[in-house]
Order: sequence, then C-alpha cells, then structure tokens
Amino acid sequence: MLELKQLSKSFDGRFAVDSVSFSLEKGEVLGFLGQNGAGKSTTMRIVAGVIEPDSGDVMIAGHSIVADRREAQRRLGFLPEGAPLYPDMTPRDFLNFLCAAHRITRRDCRAAIERVVADARIGSVLNKQISTLSKGYRRRVGLAGALLHDPDVLILDEPTDGLDPIQKRAVRALISRMAKEKAILISTHTLEEVSVMCTRAVIIDHGRLVADGTPEELAQRSSGGLEETFIELVSRKETETV
Repeated sequence: MLELKQLSKSFDGRFAVDSVSFSLEKGEVLGFLGQNGAGKSTTMRIVAGVIEPDSGDVMIAGHSIVADRREAQRRLGFLPEGAPLYPDMTPRDFLNFLCAAHRITRRDCRAAIERVVADARIGSVLNKQISTLSKGYRRRVGLAGALLHDPDVLILDEPTDGLDPIQKRAVRALISRMAKEKAILISTHTLEEVSVMCTRAVIIDHGRLVADGTPEELAQRSSGGLEETFIELVSRKETETV
C-alpha cells in the first residue's frame, strides 16, 4: 500500500532524509519515531507530495508520487503537523470545501461528512468558527478532513497532540478500527502510544533509518524497554556523527 524507495532530500547541503526505504501493508499501523529534526516531517511531506525528493520515489497503492502524483494523492489522507486549517471557516465549511477539492458529489459528500463527524466526534462544534476552537478540536477537525475521502493510506503527524485523555482514547480506538482496511503511518513523540496503537515501528535519526521491527522486538533490545532502545539508538548515532 505504501512503499518508500531510497528517498533522499537535502537542505543547504545537509541531508534531512538520507536513502530511506521501507514499505507498509494493508492492516499495518506503523509508528514513525525520531527526535525533533530527525527527518520525520520532511519524509511525511515528501510522501504526501508537498515537497519534491532529491532522489527516490514513493508508491501509494501502486501510484508514484513523482510520476503520477494526482492519482497517488487521491489514495492518501494526510494530517500534517499543527493540523493547518482555515480559521475563518466552520468545520462544516471546511469539510464541504474538501469535498469539492476531492470532486465528491453532493450526495456522497453529505454521507462522507456525517461519517467523519461521527468518527472525529466534532458534531458539537460543526457550525462554530474554527478560530474559536480549542487545539484539541482543531486537531480533530484536521483528522476528519484527512478521513473524508476514505483513503487507502493514512499519514498522521502527532494525531493525538493537544487531546485530553478521553479524546486520545477515542482516536486510538478509531485508528484500531480503521487499521483493518488501511495502511497507517503515525508519527509520535509519545512512545507509550506506539505499544498501544502500532503493529510495527521504525526509528529515524539524522535522516537515516536506524531500526525497524514490532514494538515488542524493539523493546526487547534493551532492558529498559522501547524508550531505552530509542535513547540508545539515537545516542549511538549522535556519537558516530561527532
């Protein structure tokens, strides 16, 4: 469903992403882990077709993000960092706007909006101006937008950021429910969420992939569990870089 092939991107002569390759199958939920500046957001923006790679390619449900971008993006749902929205719109306006962008018919749009409003639990704020919403509700509106066209692949950057514990539990349950029919990549700084939500995890540091396995496999690499494994891998890479 999702395949990254030797993906590279540099800025000012420094690699933000350096020959990253991995694939994701239907039914998998992949935790994408790394420190700030490790290359996670750049990788996800390349996958979404927001920026061009210097080399390599991404295949989304069989379509190249480089050579067949429009078709690849049709099959992708993307919740970027910060969940950028139009503050002067209401959530209803925003979702109707996305229906038009995805060329969803009026009848199908109504059903799609009802589905994602229920999934993201934003019914109580549907007609309020987005600028007045809390960070948690804005995040949930962004998630609803990513789900609207029922994509095959989901890229979610910190999907539970700003949510309270009850909202986090609801989003985790939603991801678990959707996982059977989709391939889902989740970036998170909260390692405990990886064990709860993800069937697999990769760790990226200084633009390179340094680990790939199930949360249990990665946790067993250190006596301190997944968190200690993460710290050891990143620290080792720091020492090598110095």
